Amino acid sequence: MTAYAELHYASNFSFLRGASHPEELAAQAKHLGLAALAVTDRNSLAGVVRAHAAAKDMGLKFVVGARLDLSSPAGMDADYSGPSLLAYPTTRAAYGNLCRLLSGGQRRVGKGQCRITIDDVRDHDARAFAGKSDGGGPADAGTAAGHPRMLSVQISVASHA
Repeated sequence: MTAYAELHYASNFSFLRGASHPEELAAQAKHLGLAALAVTDRNSLAGVVRAHAAAKDMGLKFVVGARLDLSSPAGMDADYSGPSLLAYPTTRAAYGNLCRLLSGGQRRVGKGQCRITIDDVRDHDARAFAGKSDGGGPADAGTAAGHPRMLSVQISVASHA
């Protein structure tokens, strides 16, 4: 088993982006000898339950995640396409926070769509960016290959003293 873990799989729950069922992704990760995998569907957590169950059955570690494809903030050109963020909640509270962010983005548009802005991410206490798009420093490991505008983000809950 290799220590490598693929952290940016899109399942068939990412319409027109991913083709494989979450169970198939877990089976392929096991076949390749990966230690873990994450399913990061587009603006959704739809594939994580099935992927988590399949990974557990196969003895793989599973990382809950979502790919947040950001839209234009209010007042900006509607054709604006913001960066994509990979969000990996690390606590139950952070998972709930990510769910609220996704639900809010889905409620503001029609069925099957989601509109999340960078302001929404900031308002939901998104912290600890693990990657950046400026091309400098060790944080580039969080930037997905072939996606220079894609960043990794960890959703956490702010502690107010």
